[in-house]
Amino acid sequence: MDIKRAKQEIKNTVRAYLMRDENGELLIPETHQRPVLLIGAPGIGKTAIMQQVARECEIGLVAYTMTHHTRQSALGLPFIREEQAGDKHFKVTEYTMSEIIASVYEAMNKTGLKEGILFIDEINCVSETLTPVMLQFLQGKCFGNAKVPEGWVIVAAGNPSEYNRSVREFDVVTLDRVKKIEVQPDYEVFREYALKNQVHMAVISYLDARRENFYKIETTLDGKKFVTARGWEDLSDLIKTYEKLGLVVDEEVTVQYLQDAEVALDFANYLSLYYKYEKIYNIDAILDGTVAEEVVKRVSQAPFDERVSVVSMILSGLNNRFIKFFEQDGICDELFALLKKFQAAQAASQITAAAVFGKFAGEYEKRFEKKRMSGLLDAEQVRIGASVNRILNDWKLALGAESLKVEDGFELLRGKFMELADEKENIADKAGTGLNHAFDFVEKAFAYTGAGGEVVLSGSSGPEMVLFVTELAAGFYSLKFIEENGNERFYEFNRKMSMNSASNVLADEIRSSL
Repeated sequence: MDIKRAKQEIKNTVRAYLMRDENGELLIPETHQRPVLLIGAPGIGKTAIMQQVARECEIGLVAYTMTHHTRQSALGLPFIREEQAGDKHFKVTEYTMSEIIASVYEAMNKTGLKEGILFIDEINCVSETLTPVMLQFLQGKCFGNAKVPEGWVIVAAGNPSEYNRSVREFDVVTLDRVKKIEVQPDYEVFREYALKNQVHMAVISYLDARRENFYKIETTLDGKKFVTARGWEDLSDLIKTYEKLGLVVDEEVTVQYLQDAEVALDFANYLSLYYKYEKIYNIDAILDGTVAEEVVKRVSQAPFDERVSVVSMILSGLNNRFIKFFEQDGICDELFALLKKFQAAQAASQITAAAVFGKFAGEYEKRFEKKRMSGLLDAEQVRIGASVNRILNDWKLALGAESLKVEDGFELLRGKFMELADEKENIADKAGTGLNHAFDFVEKAFAYTGAGGEVVLSGSSGPEMVLFVTELAAGFYSLKFIEENGNERFYEFNRKMSMNSASNVLADEIRSSL
């Protein structure tokens, strides 16, 4: 199955294993809770989905890569304990608590989460001396004398033998005690993830055109050549950071992440072309409705692959505006809830506004830090929480400077909040207007003309418009923005495309034909 379905299966398993009856007893007894064994090629996102499952289920996560551990760290250190049987005394060997089990208890104490996932990666690549310990763990859910605490679900992951010569096959006895899930790389699933998690649009548009380069592992006379989903995502992070630093990402950089020289060179060349198109076409001007006529003329005469790249860049520019809106929306939601609490505290008018608000702000910061440290927040929630904390500190300083009572302080902060709410509306207007301007540009620039200069296919029904509308409907932030704010142009074109079921097929053909 693909990694998205695997994630859902693990999530369902976690929910089932943690479900209790009216008496508080587990519906599936611990002895029948099979550890999940996730087998899949390296770099396809096995660790990433564990973080997502833990976050979505609001439980803890402790992750270990077993190739980094010895028998002692997994099992514990031996010590001699004295026992008595009748009138005889004898010495027995016992073990200290496993470092791994101790980490589970440490995580419980640190986060306050009593349930979670213990994730053991590369479980089938351990040393010969550690193999019996891993078999005991899968069969008995313990390391040495230390058992995995109740409420903690075991998920183990490993690579198929064709990807790692050190893989050790599990016997039937062990396999009959686990819930085995096999995972295969799937570009469509990665693409959906990439759009939501802001993977660089150059990576996405390149892979749309070169799907065969998404995931490959080959053994050649010169050694291993490979490209993985993890490599693409990590390279995307580097590209975005290099852009801020004004540094160049060339073949010498891409090959550090894409360890297939041909793919690394191909993508480096594509990225260079992508940047060239960015300068030529000035996406902000397109979205602001101020694009120069010569730009429209150039793209109308451009080859098809260049036209598709321009569509990708327009979608990327829009996505940045949509994301900015939702982050501002999240900030306003958090601040509005705090202001309501602050307003309700007017009865305590003997205390200064700064003292009352400081208490609420401090509580928010503690909750945010606890959730962040527990891994319960995704990247967007972390950015929103950090922004809220910054604003709260500014508001505390403003209240302290004025030495106001609560009711007066509330009026001061209400004014500041309204400024942020107005800013959110301006961001929404800019994103919505940008979307309309994008439709205008695609309609105008992507018409097809015949030999005599007559229009044979208008921009409103050409393949670029099909691709543009399809990607808007598929994008996490774009569709969410349109659902919340509406856009008649999108609805109009989407209705036309729905009437022609071949449109989606055409969009797929566009991507695969490049």
